[in-house]
Amino acid sequence: MDTANNDQGTDLGKVIDINRIIQMIPHRYPFLMVDRVVQVVANESAVGIKNVTINEPFFQGHFPSRPVFPGVLIIESMAQTAAVLVVETLGESAEGKLVYFMSVENCRFRRPVGPGDQLMIHVFKERSRGNVWKFRGEAKVDGVLVAEATYAAMILDEK
Repeated sequence: MDTANNDQGTDLGKVIDINRIIQMIPHRYPFLMVDRVVQVVANESAVGIKNVTINEPFFQGHFPSRPVFPGVLIIESMAQTAAVLVVETLGESAEGKLVYFMSVENCRFRRPVGPGDQLMIHVFKERSRGNVWKFRGEAKVDGVLVAEATYAAMILDEK
């Protein structure tokens, strides 16, 4: 994993590729909704990327004449990016644990997302108590906000 720095020398956190993401979270194709994490600052924030391609199976029916990336999958992309943040914060003992949504609040979809778009998923930890974490997430395409939500999740062992 690489550490990226901006011009001022401020640590922007680690870059996590798809191979490492697969080690960290249990999601797999066709439900793996984050391709790379380009910035993660443990216990604070992360920025994930979801490349939206026409090959994805849901586009056959959502919608055949105007493919739209389902809003619930944008929220799922936020949750998976947050899961990478949790594992980065808690360490290897958290790898592969399941993350269950507890709530989604203040969710807003601002514009449709379609094939060829690249979602930049910004997640911010608001708080954590035990195995319950709360996040604020924003999804952007070309710097334009397309969706936002606040959500809580519980992290549990797979058993």
